[in-house]
Amino acid sequence: MRPLLVAFGRALLSQLHYRMLMLTFLPFLLSVLLWGLALWWGLQPMIDWLQKNYFAGNDGMGLANYIPAWLGLGALKTVIIPWLALWALLPLMILTALLFVGAFALPATARHVGRRHFPDLELRKGGSLLGSVWTSLSAFIIFCVVWLLTLPLWLIPPFAFLIPLVLWGWLTYRVFAYEALAAHADKEEMQAILKIHRWPLLVIGVITGALGAAPTILWLGGALWLVIFPLLAAGSIWLYVLVFVFTGLWFEYYCLAALEKYRAAAQAAMIMAGRDDGQVIHQLSDTSQS
Repeated sequence: MRPLLVAFGRALLSQLHYRMLMLTFLPFLLSVLLWGLALWWGLQPMIDWLQKNYFAGNDGMGLANYIPAWLGLGALKTVIIPWLALWALLPLMILTALLFVGAFALPATARHVGRRHFPDLELRKGGSLLGSVWTSLSAFIIFCVVWLLTLPLWLIPPFAFLIPLVLWGWLTYRVFAYEALAAHADKEEMQAILKIHRWPLLVIGVITGALGAAPTILWLGGALWLVIFPLLAAGSIWLYVLVFVFTGLWFEYYCLAALEKYRAAAQAAMIMAGRDDGQVIHQLSDTSQS
């Protein structure tokens, strides 16, 4: 538990550093530009398509009109379809924020943490750009599939809270743990660290997944106030970028500290093995001389 808390405190202090705050702006600007254009050109056609194919064509609109009216919330029927459209777009927004942070912010956070706090840790570069892309895309595909398959369970209150935490925890664990070790660890060390520290890393992922729920609520809440939705969407994107950068820092501090201890333990084991071999050789030489 103590290594998790120490890494959390160091990540929080580093997040407040002006260089780390500056790292959030480029991914934020790129994401806002991309999603501003996408929503400007594609949101209304998507809403019309959902209304035509899944509501008007399948009596879904009648149900959507009846239930809110029966509950005394008739005004909500005007936002159900936009809300569903934004919910469907949410995984894509997460992907773009994650990719931009991974491309522009995470390498800088790795250099920042490595140079300032682990300057003597050797760079063995067990990761690669191809490995990073494959890890991110494969994890995100699984994330999206499970997200869509579990949507009906989100109507049940406990699952609506637990499923996002588990999905976010698993996604961040898979992506950020690899990125944190890619530059400093070799392939064998990466496999060992990810296996030995699987559960603490998953805990970090779940906690940061809970932090990632805040921009999700802000993003989807914008459907209820479409007039100010662009501001809420931009705010949620910036929060996603901020959470991702903090997550990268937390994983960096924990993983590099774990790697440092792993190498120290391996070196101590080699020294002890050398001493044992030396003692055996010395005893054999004494026996031969006698």
